[in-house]
Amino acid sequence: MKRNIPLLMERFGGWAASDSSGVDYSHIAAGFKGLLPPSKGSHRLSCSDSDGLNIDGCMCQLAKRRPEEHQLLVAHYIYGIPKRQIAKRLKRNEKCIRVDIQLVEGFLDGCLSMLEVELDMDISIK
Repeated sequence: MKRNIPLLMERFGGWAASDSSGVDYSHIAAGFKGLLPPSKGSHRLSCSDSDGLNIDGCMCQLAKRRPEEHQLLVAHYIYGIPKRQIAKRLKRNEKCIRVDIQLVEGFLDGCLSMLEVELDMDISIK
């Protein structure tokens, strides 16, 4: 199954950033502290708790194997920091950040595929 991983991650980010998700990524973004936008009352698209927990499991595997790339996904998808600002903060080329994020999205897609996980949102984001 071909998944739209960026859209899937946008929804996961909305879920993980919500107070009701039960997961906490606040300690991860310490290096991006100056870039974090103030808390907004806006509502982001979110995924179900089941989907969020499945993706979070893959994110945990990523954190063990590639912690730097994990932080990129957390900064971009959970905290909504634009790739350009991430690149500037890390003093790296924006193109390299984009490529790194795409590679890590591929890892997550592979992780979900290997687990043969069917997500609730698979139907709505095809």
